[in-house]
Amino acid sequence: MAKKNKNLKGENVEDLKKKLEALREEVRVLKFKMEGAKSKNVKELSVLRKDIARILTELNRNSKKN
Repeated sequence: MAKKNKNLKGENVEDLKKKLEALREEVRVLKFKMEGAKSKNVKELSVLRKDIARILTELNRNSKKN
């Protein structure tokens, strides 16, 4: 499960993109697992989506600054 990153403001753009790809892969795998069987942790998907949104927000802030 993904950790909540409180300090994304100091991260490099490349690092944020790598984290974004990893989280998207986790979402893909989790959705695939959910199709076959019931998930024990039902909130995991929403937590991953929120982490993705936080990273995308920070990437957009960085692009507007430049």
